Amino acid sequence: MMDYKGYIGIVEVDDEANVLHGEVVNIRDVVTFQGETVEEARDAFRDSVDDYLAFCEERGEEPDQPFSPELVRLAGSRLAENRTSLFASLAELAAGPSGQVSAR
Repeated sequence: MMDYKGYIGIVEVDDEANVLHGEVVNIRDVVTFQGETVEEARDAFRDSVDDYLAFCEERGEEPDQPFSPELVRLAGSRLAENRTSLFASLAELAAGPSGQVSAR
């Protein structure tokens, strides 16, 4: 797991393509990155976050605020228990009992 400016990236190994592929998991927008080494993946993650923030600024839109790190950890443990997707677990936890997503 990587953290940059409050955004959390999770990396998976793609054996077929021989790359490390990752995604920012604590926002609703889709931000991905990849690299052939851990260092390249880390640099690509940071570049992707910076590109995302610049893109939002260019469009005059507010970027998604990251879910809290505690929420991501809780979703990760729920993922292990229930074998659901990390995003589904995050969305369910973020919505809480009211069904409204809260970016903390």
